[in-house]
Amino acid sequence: MEEHISLDPRKQELFEARFLGVMNRSLNSQDSNLSNVSNGSEGQSSISDKEMETPEKRTPTDRKRKRKNDEQGKSKGLPTKKISEYFESHSPHGAGAGVSPNRTGNSLIPGMGLARSPPPPASFQPVSPSSSNSNSNFNSRMAYARFQSSPASGNSIDYTGLVPFHPKPVTSTTAQTEMTLARIVELEQQVTKEQQKENTIEDLQRMNGELRHQLEATQRLLDRHKDNLSKCLAFNRKLLIDQCVTDRKEVRRRSMENRLRIGQHTVVRKGASFEEEWVDGWAYIELKKKQRKIEEQKGEIERLKKTLQKRKPPKPGNGQGGRSGSLSDGDGVFAKPQVPSRFGGLPSQTSDEYKYYEQEEILKIKSAQLKKEEAEVTTELEKLEREKNLHIREMKRIMNEDNSRFRDNETLNDRYLLLCLLGKGGFSEVHKAFDLKEQRYVACKIHQLNKDWKEDKKANYIKHAMREYEIHKKLDHPRIVKLYDVFEIDNNSFCTVLEYCDGNDLDYYLKQHKCMGEKEARSLIMQAVSALKYLNEITPPVIHYDLKPGNILLGSGSFSGEIKITDFGLSKVWDMNADSQEGMELTSQGAGTYWYLPPECFVVGKSPPKISSKVDVWSIGVIFYQCLYGRKPFGHNQSQATILENRTILNAKAVEFPSKPAISQEAKNFVRRCLTYRKEERPDVHLLARDPYLHPSFKKYGSSGSLSSPSALLGTTFTATTGMGSLGSGSGSGSN
Repeated sequence: MEEHISLDPRKQELFEARFLGVMNRSLNSQDSNLSNVSNGSEGQSSISDKEMETPEKRTPTDRKRKRKNDEQGKSKGLPTKKISEYFESHSPHGAGAGVSPNRTGNSLIPGMGLARSPPPPASFQPVSPSSSNSNSNFNSRMAYARFQSSPASGNSIDYTGLVPFHPKPVTSTTAQTEMTLARIVELEQQVTKEQQKENTIEDLQRMNGELRHQLEATQRLLDRHKDNLSKCLAFNRKLLIDQCVTDRKEVRRRSMENRLRIGQHTVVRKGASFEEEWVDGWAYIELKKKQRKIEEQKGEIERLKKTLQKRKPPKPGNGQGGRSGSLSDGDGVFAKPQVPSRFGGLPSQTSDEYKYYEQEEILKIKSAQLKKEEAEVTTELEKLEREKNLHIREMKRIMNEDNSRFRDNETLNDRYLLLCLLGKGGFSEVHKAFDLKEQRYVACKIHQLNKDWKEDKKANYIKHAMREYEIHKKLDHPRIVKLYDVFEIDNNSFCTVLEYCDGNDLDYYLKQHKCMGEKEARSLIMQAVSALKYLNEITPPVIHYDLKPGNILLGSGSFSGEIKITDFGLSKVWDMNADSQEGMELTSQGAGTYWYLPPECFVVGKSPPKISSKVDVWSIGVIFYQCLYGRKPFGHNQSQATILENRTILNAKAVEFPSKPAISQEAKNFVRRCLTYRKEERPDVHLLARDPYLHPSFKKYGSSGSLSSPSALLGTTFTATTGMGSLGSGSGSGSN
């Protein structure tokens, strides 16, 4: 350890220059501050510029060696040697000649007997990216300080030109805190929760943004669909109006043709007044001509029959006094006997008798042919008469439609498009309309108040209409027309929207076909009784009071055979305080349709008459009778004024049945039960719904026409459970 290496001054100088040059390059690349300090201390360094520059020029970055002459000429007197020759004989531990100390594995630091690692190359950079410039600067300065503090042996080296290293003082302080491990864990958990909360908020915000984008896209799609829907509605409205205009033109064209074919009303002056008079069309005129011609032919045949009767030959006598029975002729000569016809001889009758019988047969054939033609003409007249009724009804409808305020296809309440007029009553019009929102056909009943009415009369009418609305809106039954909506049009009119039935009413059907089979009539009555039963089961019960064929709507198409009851304008809400046996007071006596009202509604006394659901039972009996026989049981072909004047219904104590068509005895008994004169003996709606005739088990009697043979029904008796005993018997009560 005490031994030191003695170096030649030149070698020592080169060694120091080589070492310091490498050190300076490492310091310059790692810390710019150290290079600035080195530049500031040039005046204090004892090493010459020449000595500092020589190793830098001899150690290029590419580590290639080149032999170069000393350009300065300072060592011209000395022999030129390679740098490796300086270490040939002075290598310690027997190191190989020509080996640079920088390339040896164990080199000694000058002034110290310790081996050291070679300095890092000039291009050395810190490996760890986390180490700062101050750390690398500190390591370089520590290495340089160890090299500076080592004692020199032999020739001392002046290190005054190097920058001294002053390490920064490190100060440590001991402090106390109240922080515990549980508190630290709690804070960490709180931080974790806050982080999770922030993450959740970020996720929710992201989802919110996505949902907002979806909402915007959906809103744009909704707007586009709304636009398309509005276009479709506008197009549908246009198509409906175009179709309505086309139908109106076609209806008016047919009406004009029927005016010429069937006839029309014309105004004729009679005295000082003008009256409407029906003028027949060409179809009526032709049929009447045929009738007159048939009547003339019938008269001619009757005349010929009378003439032929005068020419009728006498019958051959079989007495003894006649000459025709004598065996001889007038001269006493025996007459030649005639050969019987069975042997090929002439008939026994004379030629006059033969001609008579021949002419008689011809007249009989002509008479039968005329009867057939007369029946055909009568059938055509009946058909034309039905067409005449429809034609008159259609002409009135067209006239009312042309005079209607709502004839121009108006849209009510921005929803209901009016198409055509269905009918007109006293103060209301019923229009067929199309619901643009629900895409369905409806019936709009428009109530119009007379502008000349006083305010109290207007208020009374509105009260009556609102009462009908309050009754109807609560009803929900498949055999009752539904009420959809009610709204105001203006100060003098409002509208109720009803279910539309694509068919005619029963009154229209009976005018067209006059009557129907018992099977169909029974089915209709069963449906009507089902609706009445519902009206009497709700709370409070409802009396329709105006049940008639005009208020029974028939279905068509897939709904053929179904009925619906409508028009609750005269309906009565049952007074819960009234006696169920006596009934409730009738406050609107005189209203209604007289042919279908029972006798108790026409009783005039000090107090108003009392009614119950038995009013509707009477109406059911009248309707059933009219469906079976094509006529009303009481007051047929009479006006309401005549019925009221003649007290027709008050005298309707018994019902009579025509002989044709043939109706079952059970059907007649059912009609008698419904048309019982005294209301105390008449069944109510609940009892009528349990009537055996309407029970499904009655199918065993048949389905249409005469449900069973008359002989099989003799002796059949139906007894009602109303306490009034037998209402009819088979053999005794089946007479007309």
